[in-house]
Amino acid sequence: MIDVPISALEVAVVESGTRGVETLRDTATFARRIELLGYHRIWYAEHHHSPAIGAFPPAVLIAHAAASTSAIRLGSGGVLAPNHAPITLAEQFGTLAALHPDRIDLGIGRGPGTFDEATARELRRGAGPATDAEYHDDVAAILSFLVDEVALGPLPEPWLLCSSTAGAALAARLGLPIAVAHHIRPDNTFTVLECYRAAFIPSRWCEQPRVVMCVEAICAETEQEAAWRAGPMDVVKAGLLKGLSEIPFPTPADAATHPFTAEERQALAGFRAQQACGTPEAVVRRLAQLAAETGADELMLSTPVYDLDARVRSYDLIKKHCEATKAP
Repeated sequence: MIDVPISALEVAVVESGTRGVETLRDTATFARRIELLGYHRIWYAEHHHSPAIGAFPPAVLIAHAAASTSAIRLGSGGVLAPNHAPITLAEQFGTLAALHPDRIDLGIGRGPGTFDEATARELRRGAGPATDAEYHDDVAAILSFLVDEVALGPLPEPWLLCSSTAGAALAARLGLPIAVAHHIRPDNTFTVLECYRAAFIPSRWCEQPRVVMCVEAICAETEQEAAWRAGPMDVVKAGLLKGLSEIPFPTPADAATHPFTAEERQALAGFRAQQACGTPEAVVRRLAQLAAETGADELMLSTPVYDLDARVRSYDLIKKHCEATKAP
């Protein structure tokens, strides 16, 4: 049984054979349908220069989804602080929070959002990767601007995205809730949580440690179909293992004929074992296990599946099985 809220991470996959404008149209439909299913929040990730994921600014997607929904929380998962001026992020998310009170989250991350070094430099006006000190200053400045400069009324809820102990330590020092990237670096999850909880200092933003854990979750009526639906993302991951970032998001049929090496298959199987893929029973059992083992306050599901209906169906199956297994 899962007794914590469940949310969705939308990465705006641009499917092979489609255009980015179609992905944009799907984001509003996805938000409406996920809200109807009873999910707690939807976050949008920042990505750049990828044929598989649209370069759509999270703030724009949040505004678009907020206009199409009525109650679900919406936020960034996340905006990448080194790519933006702190006051710009504060103004954008302060405005969103004023327009949609008590519905907006500001999830902040550090990465470049791209595997292409030239694109990363363009985003940062020629600057290299942010140092620890620069990133810390950026996050502190965003929070300060939200309170002291923007001050439009209701504030967005700030979160820090973490996949390492460095991010966990910063979140603990600033008293911020964290979103743990288990769907990206699962081997770091328990170390990150231990670091965060041990060092946490209460703040105006958060009185005690608070954790959202993001998990890749792909669900279908059968284990075979779930594996088939997971195939396109496996192709993308295999490309990343080789250092290739220009991998389109293929159809499940094309992914099924992809020539994975033995090493790739082993790595992909190891990664999938730490996530949640399979039938509703298997996925909910695995999610419940992760929630119990980590003490997460909320689960956020990343479901990189080809076809909007299949993606929503995965969320639907999980939600219905969660409800069916709740104690009376």
